[in-house]
Amino acid sequence: MSMAKVLAENGHNVTVVTMLKPPVTHKDFNIVQVPLSEEELLVMSTTIGQMVASENSNLILSVFRSMGQMKFLFNKMKEAMMDQRVKDLYENKDNKFDLAMIGFFLNNYQIGIAHKLKVPVVLAAPMPPNQLFSNLLGNPKLISHVPADPKGQRMTFTERLKNYFTSCAFALLTLIIDSNSANSYKELYGDDPNMPDHADLNKIISLAFFNSHSISEGPIRANVPAIIEVGGIQIKDTPDPLPKEIGSFISNATDGAILLSLGSNVKGTHLKPDTVQKMFNVLSKLKQRVIWKWEDLDKTPGKSDNILYSKWLPQDDILAHPNIKLFINHAGRGGITESTFHGKPMLSLPVFGDQPGNAEKMANDGFGLSLSLSTLEEQNFHESIVEILSNPQYTQKVKSFASLYRDRPMTARKSVVYWTEYVLRYNGASHLQSPLVHMNFVAANNLDVYILLLSILLVCAYVSKVILIFIYKKLTGKAQKAKKTKTS
Repeated sequence: MSMAKVLAENGHNVTVVTMLKPPVTHKDFNIVQVPLSEEELLVMSTTIGQMVASENSNLILSVFRSMGQMKFLFNKMKEAMMDQRVKDLYENKDNKFDLAMIGFFLNNYQIGIAHKLKVPVVLAAPMPPNQLFSNLLGNPKLISHVPADPKGQRMTFTERLKNYFTSCAFALLTLIIDSNSANSYKELYGDDPNMPDHADLNKIISLAFFNSHSISEGPIRANVPAIIEVGGIQIKDTPDPLPKEIGSFISNATDGAILLSLGSNVKGTHLKPDTVQKMFNVLSKLKQRVIWKWEDLDKTPGKSDNILYSKWLPQDDILAHPNIKLFINHAGRGGITESTFHGKPMLSLPVFGDQPGNAEKMANDGFGLSLSLSTLEEQNFHESIVEILSNPQYTQKVKSFASLYRDRPMTARKSVVYWTEYVLRYNGASHLQSPLVHMNFVAANNLDVYILLLSILLVCAYVSKVILIFIYKKLTGKAQKAKKTKTS
């Protein structure tokens, strides 16, 4: 949604298709909402609660588990594409579009709407480039030095071995995603003979925006030109003034303030009651003030003079305030990006998906600490908060990184506008595509070349064998004749 807002602010008319109420709006937005029913919202909430309660320390297991748990959401994404409000976008001939931007979340099949609209397509991914995009964009797999789970830059032999198996797991995940996507694509567009094969959808992708900045975050790797990194796209050039109550609460925090937010999806009701109580017991005893994102203001964890609850928080603007000393988060990509941009240390409580990996990398970089939300105890929660607040190295490291993260030739917002309009100027900018997206598996991996070379080698070996046998027989034959002549 941040990209959509940036484009709208720069004069583009943007139609947004969504199932949930958009977190940001603009006067030039045309919202097409396919809302979830109350029952479906309850199912989604229950699903998130199950993910919160799951053990999530392993990235691959977490991702595979999340896929199973979020099957309901994937089905709703497919059903939304069948909704007449969405189909009207391309069935109504009065509608004229120039570009389709697809928010990527294991939903390759949705690229098909771009073909229906007869427009170029751009992907918007809330993550760094990874193996899930290798086939879509023709980006090379460099498992010898690019970690599939980017926790650091350089890998030891053991880490490279682990990375190999992690890459194999990602390859399996990609096959599962492609299979599910192909089935959804067939349901949506199988009756239209003019639609391309599902396997050819990657050939109409112009480029992809990623919420990353590899020069500062790593890993350093080769990317094709169609990959554009716009990490921090949601961060404003200049923070907006804070709401009066929040602004006053933070400004009067003589010992500093802490922001606690577990994102927009994880609600307080998803947490175990005893976990919430443990968090409150620790936070209410701190000398720092705490701003806690909490949805039900009638049923808060408890009352304390140093805690302000709010169902909605302008997170980016709050983190920009100099009195914020710590950000307790769920290790979502957006939150970590905003915190590092503003130079704020973190305590992460990852929940699902890529969050455990994000949290581990953040801790390895020295920007804070990470704890398991499902096994949180008062002692380790309190000790971690005190350690980050009292040890200046966390703030120093994240502030140093913030300078590196901000230093780029073009802001993320300007990059989105420039490259989106670039695709429009050059009718899809197909020249940005990697040749790999137009090659089959055999050609892309040089298997035909290897087979030819192996065949030539085998033929040469066979011919050499025949010649050697022939020479051997000739030599042994002459020797036997000479022996017979001598004896006679």
